[in-house]
Amino acid sequence: METTSSSRVGVQPAEAPAVPPHEQATPDQSAVEPAADASPDRAGPRAVPAARRTVEGYLRADFPWYGLDEAFTGPRWLMQVGTAADGTVEHGSVGHGDEPTVRSEATGAERERFAVVITVASNPLRRSSDGTGVLEATSVSSAAWLAGSGLLAYTWPGQMDHGLRSSWLDQQTETAWELADDLDGSDWSVLSLPVDGEPTPFHYRESEFGWVLAGSTKGGVHLGAYGRGLSAYGLAFSAIDDIAGQYA
Repeated sequence: METTSSSRVGVQPAEAPAVPPHEQATPDQSAVEPAADASPDRAGPRAVPAARRTVEGYLRADFPWYGLDEAFTGPRWLMQVGTAADGTVEHGSVGHGDEPTVRSEATGAERERFAVVITVASNPLRRSSDGTGVLEATSVSSAAWLAGSGLLAYTWPGQMDHGLRSSWLDQQTETAWELADDLDGSDWSVLSLPVDGEPTPFHYRESEFGWVLAGSTKGGVHLGAYGRGLSAYGLAFSAIDDIAGQYA
């Protein structure tokens, strides 16, 4: 008998923590190698060195990718795509600004300035990775979860004992999960930002580690974003015309 699982997207970006096994999909194999600067005790897939990222997975998607619009003139870089059990691309992320590292003790000018934009395909029905069940449709909550967990991957409280790190990450990941499932709660505010030139409402929240936002486009995809050092209030998003030329 088929069962229905949570709406949380099965595969996270390269920097995000692992998800429950029954919801995991198959990641792009070009984007799950450990990064040289990845902390060895981190849970889940690691960030991928830029030289080893490829654009092939992005080109297989049947939906438009989004990033910051042309007003952003800084560096742009690929991150990772997430695929379903059958290899269909379901979501992915692209970065803007400084490539982040886990440097929680850094302050002021030492902290990276970056914004990551996540595009999630609008899928009304998805098969679980083991083929025995059905996952709920992707939604704005899916984008919010990917963004919240993505930010955690580059977050680490200073002066934390090594033995407490895994417990802290587990706790914060579950909190991000719960927040994504309650977008109308008091932890979120509404922020209007341009998407393809049109004002679009986003769910938005800030923390001591950075900011997270999530919304939907008229083009049929959901957008998530996270970052720090760059103000979310001044951002604008647009469909990427040439991802191979602009981000590869």
